[in-house]
Amino acid sequence: MHLDREQIEALIPHRAPFLLLDEVVELEPGVRCHARRTLRADEFWFAGHFPGNPIMPGVLVVEALAQAGVVTALSQEEAQGKLVLFAGIDKVRFKRVVRPGDTLDLRVEIIVARSSVGKAKMVATVQDELVCRGEVMFALVDAP
Repeated sequence: MHLDREQIEALIPHRAPFLLLDEVVELEPGVRCHARRTLRADEFWFAGHFPGNPIMPGVLVVEALAQAGVVTALSQEEAQGKLVLFAGIDKVRFKRVVRPGDTLDLRVEIIVARSSVGKAKMVATVQDELVCRGEVMFALVDAP
C-alpha cells in the first residue's frame, strides 16, 4: 500500500513543520512500514545544526522513524481514534550523518503488539548506507 503526504496526514496527527514523512512506499498495517523523507536545504533545523555544515539532528531521525511506526500502528482499523506515544527508546545507534538532498529510507517492523503497548525495530538508511537503527516502545492511548 502506498500513501502520499495527504493520506499520511489523514492517518496520523503530525503536521508541518514536524511531519517528517513525505510518502509511505510500502505498508502492511500493524506489521511494517517503509517510508521516505527527502531532505531540503530549507528544513528548519539546518540553519542552526550546524551553520555551514548542515546535519539532520539524530533525534529527528529517530522521530521520523517513530512517525513511520505511528503509520504502522494507526493503519489498523482497531487503532482508529487512538494516539501513539513514545514509551521508550532502546539500542539506538547512529552510523552516518544525513544532509540536505539525502533521501531517508525509514523502515519499521512491529515485533511486539498488545492491546495498548508495543515494540518495533527501526532502521534508517540513505542509499543503502545505515544511518540509524534501534528499537522503540510505544503506547496506544485514547485520543482527546
